Amino acid sequence: MAIEGTYAFNPDFGEIIEEAYERAGLELRSGYDLRTARRSLNFLTLEWQNRGINLWTIGEEKVSETSGGVALTDNALVSGTASYKIDIDTISLLDVVLRTNDGNATTQTDYHMSRISEPTYATIPNKLTTGRPLQYYFQRIGIRDTSSVAPVNQNDLITLWPVPDSTTTYKIVYWRIKRISDTGKNAANTADIPARFLSPLAAGLAYHIACKRPEVVDRVQMLKQQYDELFREAADEDRDKTSARFVPYIPSY
Repeated sequence: MAIEGTYAFNPDFGEIIEEAYERAGLELRSGYDLRTARRSLNFLTLEWQNRGINLWTIGEEKVSETSGGVALTDNALVSGTASYKIDIDTISLLDVVLRTNDGNATTQTDYHMSRISEPTYATIPNKLTTGRPLQYYFQRIGIRDTSSVAPVNQNDLITLWPVPDSTTTYKIVYWRIKRISDTGKNAANTADIPARFLSPLAAGLAYHIACKRPEVVDRVQMLKQQYDELFREAADEDRDKTSARFVPYIPSY
């Protein structure tokens, strides 16, 4: 028998929404049905981001702007400046390194930086000490102007200690968890997820839609169970498969 030989199945949001309505035992009929489903999709992907680390959302970036909005020249930190912006769609940081001699195959060096909490940063006696940065404090809540509806700074911030000095050129490289892209208004858009999560996405949307429709309330529990099972299967596969080695710690007396 012949097989298709293609591996590009990637339905757009219009098809995913239609599939979800069918799983819920409903029909997609009106523009409002499409709009409410699109809104539920956005809530659904936000929910996924609270479930743990999704490997496809991990990315490597460099700090490129000070907290005051000044662009860095070739990503080089500014001597005497402690705080810098993190990309606006960042959820959290996984690893941060301080890089020197960036791009030099012989001398480029990455120094691991330790993450500290707000209480730890607050108790540093002299926050203006300069030198090679060793620690960072990550502010996950954007700075907002309470007198205005719009935020002054939507970006999270990373604050370094010691404050970078001028002895060499430093750069901050970080690995982050980024937000899943919004659904948008175009039904022809595709989801910002791997193909293995398409079925959990349709199942989750079917569950969310059923919660809004009293005529299918009897299907809600079944849809929830199906959604949880499909997501668990996909999430179990979405993991790092590198080897791990555990060594017992036996202290001497």
